[in-house]
Amino acid sequence: MLIHSYLAFFSGGLAVTYILFSALYSKQSKPLTWMFPAAISLLFLCFSVFSIIQEGPLGFWYEHTRNFWGNQIWFDLLIAVGIGWTLLLPLAKELKMNLVIWAVIVLSTGCIGLSAMLARALYLKHRDKVNLGRA
Repeated sequence: MLIHSYLAFFSGGLAVTYILFSALYSKQSKPLTWMFPAAISLLFLCFSVFSIIQEGPLGFWYEHTRNFWGNQIWFDLLIAVGIGWTLLLPLAKELKMNLVIWAVIVLSTGCIGLSAMLARALYLKHRDKVNLGRA
């Protein structure tokens, strides 16, 4: 089995674990909740830089245009980022985040930018809650 297969199985297992754990045990937002999407964003950015160094900056495009499965994965990623953006937008507006800058980041990096945006929104939300408690 190639390293690519191991990475796919490992990341799939992590995703299933996270989704099931959060569905079963998540009651409220915890103070450091923002750190998980921040870490995911950073790790995915590092892996993406490694991939760009190994395969070139447009390697993803070949994968998404070589057959219908590649197209399907591309569509799935676009839909997922669109859904994430739509769900995050009201909170980002409420927190007065610069939506133009975040739109550029998300459009140019996909889930890297979206998870960074989520981390920032959760951090600001927690910070505001703490500041309200002090007032």
